[in-house]
Amino acid sequence: MRRYEHTSEADLAEAMAISVAHALEIAIGVNGWAVLAVSGGRSPVAMFERLRHRTIRWDAVTITLVDERVVPPDHDDSNGALVRRHLLREAAGKAAFVPLVADAAEVADPAGAVARLNAAWRQPDVIVLGMGEDGHTASLFPEAPELEQALAEPQPGYMVTHPREAPHARITLNLAALLAAERVFVSFAGPVKTAVFARACKGPTPALPISLVLSRHRHGTDVFSA
Repeated sequence: MRRYEHTSEADLAEAMAISVAHALEIAIGVNGWAVLAVSGGRSPVAMFERLRHRTIRWDAVTITLVDERVVPPDHDDSNGALVRRHLLREAAGKAAFVPLVADAAEVADPAGAVARLNAAWRQPDVIVLGMGEDGHTASLFPEAPELEQALAEPQPGYMVTHPREAPHARITLNLAALLAAERVFVSFAGPVKTAVFARACKGPTPALPISLVLSRHRHGTDVFSA
């Protein structure tokens, strides 16, 4: 694991954008293309708004999501809507985008969305993760009834989870998919999450799902904090 501490969230966002763009350039150089899976919520917005200006071969990049709330694509809580609004613009507007919830029919049938995604599975090369105050990452929540399945499934892919303490069912990458990425970036800010991160670094435990990524990724994660 590589840790990069910053004095402000703006510095964190800039450093993350530079590092993610460089990782995409490497993947494109090796494969001719790259798949980037990003997290939603408010935390990555500043990074998105910097990353979208980076000069890379965006027409060789496919952007998708680490996880998504099971809501319509134009819903205020949609991670896909957030990505379209803050990342898929300027230079990054040339990238392809694969939403996790495509339409109202998939809101009614999230298992159908998972079947679509897994049938056309492309392993993300670069993954950007956040971390919740409960130690969750992606939509791998400690109290979700599907957590054991998400951690044990050997085949990388998507699945549906139902977090008890969060609104909406979720579609999320499982742990195998997170660990199979060539590069994994984790970011967080503030003293509460810093304390959670310190606990997660003590060893892997399902009680803190982020700890499993930090401890098990074969190349080590890049952790950016402020």
